Amino acid sequence: MYKILLLEDDEMLSQTLKSLLEDEGYEVSLAKDANEAIDLSYDKKFDLYLFDINVPFGNGIDLLYDLREAGDKTPAFFITALKDIKTVSKGFDAGCDDYIKKPFDMDELLIRIEAILKKYNPYLKYGDIEYSVDEDIVLKDSKELELGEVSKNVLLLLLKNAGKIIHKDDFFGVMQKPSDTALRVQINKLKKELDLDIKNIRCVGYKLEKL
Repeated sequence: MYKILLLEDDEMLSQTLKSLLEDEGYEVSLAKDANEAIDLSYDKKFDLYLFDINVPFGNGIDLLYDLREAGDKTPAFFITALKDIKTVSKGFDAGCDDYIKKPFDMDELLIRIEAILKKYNPYLKYGDIEYSVDEDIVLKDSKELELGEVSKNVLLLLLKNAGKIIHKDDFFGVMQKPSDTALRVQINKLKKELDLDIKNIRCVGYKLEKL
């Protein structure tokens, strides 16, 4: 599960973004000012920083600059109401990877976040399981597993949607000879080989429980 540090002092927006991101399977830690963000960044390893620029006790650009100076290479994304090119330039000079202007479309934000995470995190991680999408390799306890193409496709759907119900039709779309029986065989195989907590949602589909 990818971990995101969200720095946003607008409580309503921060709670909205937190709910949105958690619904997509991300783990979100909130900071309402620069000091809280600094403390959280030292206490925990994150996969992405999502920073507003104008926040109490500092600003997102200076915070990111200080983190970069300390050797922190975590991908960073600015959300801001500021629109002048000078501010945008400062953000990139500080080491940000992307930015989006308020007000923004939530779907666009999710697309941009997914693109950054895919760029910097070639592995999907779930407990002791790692899936390298680029290399098409599945690892458990750092050891490569021999899984067939269909099993990998089903596993990829589960990992990308951990905590969410996946309709059986979505699984059928990645199977060579889709059927309820064939899907059940694939799910049982993954549960046995990878020790996954996959729930059967009767007449609907399956869900990989969040860790």
